[in-house]
Amino acid sequence: MVIASIAIALFAQIAPAPPASAPRPLPEAPALHHVPSATTTEHQPFVVAANIERPDLVGRAVLVYRHEGRLGEVPFRRSGKDSTPYVAVVPAEEVTRPSIAYAIEIERTDGERVPVFASREDMQPVEVVGDFVDAREETLLARLGGRRFVLESSGEYASFGVTPAQVNGANGQLTTRNVNDSFWHAEASFTYRLLRTVSEFGLRGGVYRGTSVVPGVTDPSQFDVGLNYGAPFVRLRATDWLHFEGEFLTSVTEVGFSLGGGGAVLIGDPYGSHLTLGGESISVFGSRGYSRFDVVAMRWLRVAPTVEVTTMPHASDAGVRLLLDTGFVVAPGWLVTLHGGYQARSFDSGGIAAGGGVSYAF
Repeated sequence: MVIASIAIALFAQIAPAPPASAPRPLPEAPALHHVPSATTTEHQPFVVAANIERPDLVGRAVLVYRHEGRLGEVPFRRSGKDSTPYVAVVPAEEVTRPSIAYAIEIERTDGERVPVFASREDMQPVEVVGDFVDAREETLLARLGGRRFVLESSGEYASFGVTPAQVNGANGQLTTRNVNDSFWHAEASFTYRLLRTVSEFGLRGGVYRGTSVVPGVTDPSQFDVGLNYGAPFVRLRATDWLHFEGEFLTSVTEVGFSLGGGGAVLIGDPYGSHLTLGGESISVFGSRGYSRFDVVAMRWLRVAPTVEVTTMPHASDAGVRLLLDTGFVVAPGWLVTLHGGYQARSFDSGGIAAGGGVSYAF
């Protein structure tokens, strides 16, 4: 073993060392290397990083970009990073949709300027994308045909049948008399579709006129009820399938000025099939709660059954309404709606509801 170890040591001293690898020769011309970009974010600086071989032969390197049909230039500068020692930055205000394009040129120390990536005639295209909120707004607006504004008007007549009431008789004694419990209602509204966190906002106004048994009143002349109202409203987006609505209502009733408000929750696609659970209340005039299920049956047909419990207008007892709206898209932006149903405040008396409306989105 000792003899073998001595022999190995002597051989290692006698054997020639392996030749050292020759250094890689430097390129005779400068070169620029970078990873091409295909997308960037709107209103954010567009940064292009590069590595330059033989920077001693380069006077400067330039990023040439095209934006809205005109050319601009930004120089490459040192970044301080070993992996990408040079960067060029296109200003954020120049980065707008739908796209920009770029090429890279270097100016050698001998004064000659040459393209090293793409060219001014054939630039690298870069798609400019908006943020998520912008993209969602654009998608919804395109789905709605670019129609942000909505004008709508509607009218309705509804009868609850007859309701017994205690009224003053000719001799001053209270007598029971059946009162026709009915009303008519007309409304107009304006909506602006923002399609962001605030999805929509607008204003609606209208009138109610009718007869109803007013609680605690025995003078039949006071059974004529009415309401003139105006209500600003707003719809807020929580998620794509969940929206909340709120409104503040000011009104003038047959007994004076009154205030009210309401709200609703929309579950589903607000511009497609969805469920709405809501309610509103107006001082003196009454309250109502409802559930409505909008169904897009066909591209041109929409159906919306509604169940409503209400003490409007100014009634002594709550009534239940079963309603159905059928909407027809008759032209781009135009929707015509037919409205019908049945309602009652007691099991032995009820009446029909009928009406309609038209809306135009533009």
